[in-house]
Amino acid sequence: MGIPCDDVVLIQHGKIPDEPSVITVNCPDKAGLGCDLSRIILEFGLCITRGDSSKDGRWCYLVLWVVPQHSSLKVDWESLKSRLLAACPSCLFSYYFNQQSNGPSPSPLYLLKFWCLDQKGSLHDVTRVLCELDLSIQRVKVMPTPDGRVLDLFFITDGMELLDTKQRRENVCEHLTAVLGKNFINCELQLAGPEYERLRGFSDLPPAVAEELFGSEPSDKYTSMLQALSPSMKTVNKATVTVDNIMSPVHTLLQIRCVDHKGLIYDVMRISKDCNIQIVYGRFSSSVEGVRNMDLFVQQTDGKKIVDPERQIALCSRLKEEMLHPLRVIIANRGPDTELLVANPVELSGKGRPRVFYDVTFALKTLGICIFSAEIVRHSTSDRQWEVYKFLLEEAHEFPLASSRARSLIVNRVRRTLMG
Repeated sequence: MGIPCDDVVLIQHGKIPDEPSVITVNCPDKAGLGCDLSRIILEFGLCITRGDSSKDGRWCYLVLWVVPQHSSLKVDWESLKSRLLAACPSCLFSYYFNQQSNGPSPSPLYLLKFWCLDQKGSLHDVTRVLCELDLSIQRVKVMPTPDGRVLDLFFITDGMELLDTKQRRENVCEHLTAVLGKNFINCELQLAGPEYERLRGFSDLPPAVAEELFGSEPSDKYTSMLQALSPSMKTVNKATVTVDNIMSPVHTLLQIRCVDHKGLIYDVMRISKDCNIQIVYGRFSSSVEGVRNMDLFVQQTDGKKIVDPERQIALCSRLKEEMLHPLRVIIANRGPDTELLVANPVELSGKGRPRVFYDVTFALKTLGICIFSAEIVRHSTSDRQWEVYKFLLEEAHEFPLASSRARSLIVNRVRRTLMG
């Protein structure tokens, strides 16, 4: 039997505008639940300021303090609650989802295809509307035409699972018409067909570009960017992970200290899930001067400590690498053109990082840089798969793309936006 949905996920809002909302989840446990929940919270544009997590092998209790990433963000709290409920293996029923004992089935993939006149910043405006409507972008192909029009192909899933209804599809097109105004031409929304298979191929990055983008060590430019985020970063330019097998008789204690960034707790949960590590008890402290401390009591999936030195080293190395360098951002030449490349690791489940396309298009819009074309592809390295966002940029008077200074400004703005 399950327990009533109203008791599984509770959201208590702060009494004053700047006070965090508190999300409490109390349900039977499942592998990777913390990762799934923190990912959904990130999808809705929320930052986890602190949190506590505990589980006993059968039950999970999670408390997270969250705030919007920016004050103007409109959060659909009811939709968020429904999405969190759907991720829990305990509901008797779900408002938007047909929940089964083994979890929800994958959401159907839809193709949103529309024509519009080219306009600076319109790609971000469209992305913002899709995010506000709880539509997740899986793939994108943006293609300009010589006559000044743009064909946008968005492969999307619906968090509300309502795109099979005519009303929901018409509502999406109406919102796009409103945001694009006189530049809107035509809109179609239907189940994705064979065209998705043609666009889900892997990237063919030149070896030199792939080495720069996926290299394991953060560059000096990246360290400089970290230091620019806060004066305190000048003394904190690396993550530390301490392994302690003495504190607890049955758990390995991981003590983590690192620079805070948007989605940090999701990153830690994702790495734990992919490495088959269970966080039995976790305390995620609030950021202090841009630095976050975490204490995680963990076990392997067999319920034992992590005692193998090689596994300890591999886990610590993975945590350090992705906490220091969670997203990769470079600008490279693509023939005569200039291409912005952004990459993030993909979960073993195949899911990419939420809101990356939103953040990149927002950063470019604030800089006044036009996007000539854009697409999302996958790239495999020796140890993992990556999601790669490719943007061909148009020359701008304020940002001559041949200038190393202009390129550095673009990369730093995009990085800072992505990392919050």
